Amino acid sequence: QEQLVESGGGSVQTGGFLRLSCAGFGIDTKSNHMAWFRQAPGKGREGVAAISNDFGPYEYYADSVKGRFAISRDSDKNLVYLHMHILKPEDSAMYYCAAAPRRPRFLEALKPSEYNYWGQGTEVTVSS
Repeated sequence: QEQLVESGGGSVQTGGFLRLSCAGFGIDTKSNHMAWFRQAPGKGREGVAAISNDFGPYEYYADSVKGRFAISRDSDKNLVYLHMHILKPEDSAMYYCAAAPRRPRFLEALKPSEYNYWGQGTEVTVSS
């Protein structure tokens, strides 16, 4: 059974760092397009970062996290990471890992509708 499991969330102060991990079970994170999304209470699900499974690979970031967050994969361990630097209170949310076996449509790499598999989420809280 295909499953994604996130870990690494927690509570940090403004300016802090967290690294989220996403483990694939029955899902090869190297052969899938992988992404991180987040959802704060009362808000919609927002695409944060994505990494392609093809040449490059190519990385995509939401404007709100460019220069602070980085997505990477460890193919040997079947893991995808989200490195979050200089965290702000507005980064507080539940963070979800997602996988897409098929290449997302052009300019749609951060759209939830492009992804087929989802984890249960890990919570991040940034205090001021």
